[in-house]
Amino acid sequence: MGDPLDALRSLLASHSPPLRALVVPSEDNHQSEYVSARDQRRAFVSGFTGSAGLALITLDEALLWTDGRYFLQATQQLSDRWKLMRIGEDPTVESWISDNLPHDAAIGVNPWCISVDTARRWETAFSKKNQNLVQLANDLVDEVWKDRPAEEILPVSIQQLEFSGLSVSEKLKDLRGKLTQEKAYGIVITALDEVAWLCNIRGNDVAYCPVVHAYAIITVESAFLYVDKRKLSTEVIHHLTENGILIREYSQVISDVSLLASGQLLQDSKYESNTTGGNEQGNVDTTSQIGNEDEKGKHLITWIDPSSCCFVLYSKLPSGKVLLQPSPLALAKALKNHVELDGLRKAHVRDGAAVVQYLAWLDDQMQQIYGASGYFLESVGTKKRSNLVKLTEVSVSDKLEEFRSKKELFKGLSFPTISSVGPNAAIIHYKPQLETCSELDADSIYLFDSGAQYQDGTTDITRTVHFGKPSAHEKACYTAVLKGHIALDIATFPNGTTGHALDILARTPLWKLGLDYRHGTGHGVGSYLLVHEGPHLISFRPYAGNVALQASMTVTDEPGYYEDGNFGIRLENVLIVKEATTEFDFGDRGYLSFEHITWVPFQKKMIDLAALTPEEIRWVDEYHSTCREILAPHLNKEEIGWLKRATEPISA
Repeated sequence: MGDPLDALRSLLASHSPPLRALVVPSEDNHQSEYVSARDQRRAFVSGFTGSAGLALITLDEALLWTDGRYFLQATQQLSDRWKLMRIGEDPTVESWISDNLPHDAAIGVNPWCISVDTARRWETAFSKKNQNLVQLANDLVDEVWKDRPAEEILPVSIQQLEFSGLSVSEKLKDLRGKLTQEKAYGIVITALDEVAWLCNIRGNDVAYCPVVHAYAIITVESAFLYVDKRKLSTEVIHHLTENGILIREYSQVISDVSLLASGQLLQDSKYESNTTGGNEQGNVDTTSQIGNEDEKGKHLITWIDPSSCCFVLYSKLPSGKVLLQPSPLALAKALKNHVELDGLRKAHVRDGAAVVQYLAWLDDQMQQIYGASGYFLESVGTKKRSNLVKLTEVSVSDKLEEFRSKKELFKGLSFPTISSVGPNAAIIHYKPQLETCSELDADSIYLFDSGAQYQDGTTDITRTVHFGKPSAHEKACYTAVLKGHIALDIATFPNGTTGHALDILARTPLWKLGLDYRHGTGHGVGSYLLVHEGPHLISFRPYAGNVALQASMTVTDEPGYYEDGNFGIRLENVLIVKEATTEFDFGDRGYLSFEHITWVPFQKKMIDLAALTPEEIRWVDEYHSTCREILAPHLNKEEIGWLKRATEPISA
């Protein structure tokens, strides 16, 4: 088909009322970072495939906003009909609309795909010129997307107690306690990972993310799950209903939100014994009144998270009866219980063994091709044999997945592997394509950022290696990144400290060289859930100051440096926040530190030892020694030999 811009502009002009612009967000109905193939509307209209961005289409312009992780990728993927708007450098979308579109302009948007926060911010900005945000009944992109992927009916599974650590009933009890504390009658849960975590279920509706498209409404006395029932086995239905969760059709959430607001959403007690949930009659009549507010003593306040709840559901609630604040499940999910932490540690050991097997294999392949032990020695960069199978960014990442797939409890990758050579490594979220990917080269840096989903934990690791002779500049940059990585890893800080305050630790060694990176330093990691998990993070962005780090949270430590057209460097481990033992306790606040749970050696020949302090050298040697101790039982004789060489002390 032709460029969708032309078809969309025709729809803008013919719409009633006529629209001056259409906003196409990246998100789905649940404000997800990663979305299913059929929800990738922004990628369809723009050609830009990054996970974060927003498209604005007017009658004569097309603009794409994205953040620093994707500046280079967007310049490569956008056609000359599009203008790249750099978040943090260019005006925001609402400012641009306010400044560039006329008074009374109507701007269309699918209200399912924008959050309450975003919609309210836009409406405030648009009101200055009497501009109007129009909630479209039908998504215009869907009307022109003729080959839009079909919806798949994929099975839901149970996350058993041996992996979840907490039962559904325990989680519901805790959530209802928070509702009572906030004087709220019910909460609408829209974030997919929160629904999955609360109900101890997992799904396959979004690639790499074990979630199911579903909503939940929990009141002080009832619980409802909105999901396509075709995805539920008898076992899953029993799991849900025995925990007092009534199963409703996915599309019924919008009508039930209205019932919730008026006090008419009530679970029928006769359904409690029904474990089949197979027909509409069994799904109870939810229209029976619970009585007036005074009689029940309830204010019927509905709690929604304005950052994850879509605008259309919010619009069904009376404004005076809504509690707008972060979901209590976000923090509850981030504070891992001891079962989840134990599972994460075990998953990272298996994952580390797979990555070491991969590096040992890759080193052997590069040795055959270039005639030197690339991981340890500096090859001459000249091919030894030309008749060997080519090593490409895609073929080697497939090999890494193969090693992982043989590990216990493996469920799949946690995101598309970033396997990148030379200039491609400078594209922060690069995704190699079979037809266009580069071949590995002993004279170029190779960066791989990858992770896996295991039933007991989610992993995320980045390593950067060179199989030839790195330049002094490359070694200096790598060492600065490593120094920042170590500085964050060894940090001790008081309770109440946010990731916004800690971010500078990872950047300071780079700043001393006049270098920096355009992404955050760390994000939470789920327990067989999303690889990017909030509500906390370590970042220069102001919102990283909203939530303090707490013991039992997970967070990544991943500083980097990227030189457009040349190379990219990133080093990433997963950390667990833990209580620290300090000599003193100023202010009786208590102190925290980190435990790293990722076990893969760093490349010694990329390190400029002269730039490391004695403490940093000791850290590297101790980390490598522990890698060797933990991973050796999971490797064969040849792999153990490789690991021993890779972890020899750098202080020797």
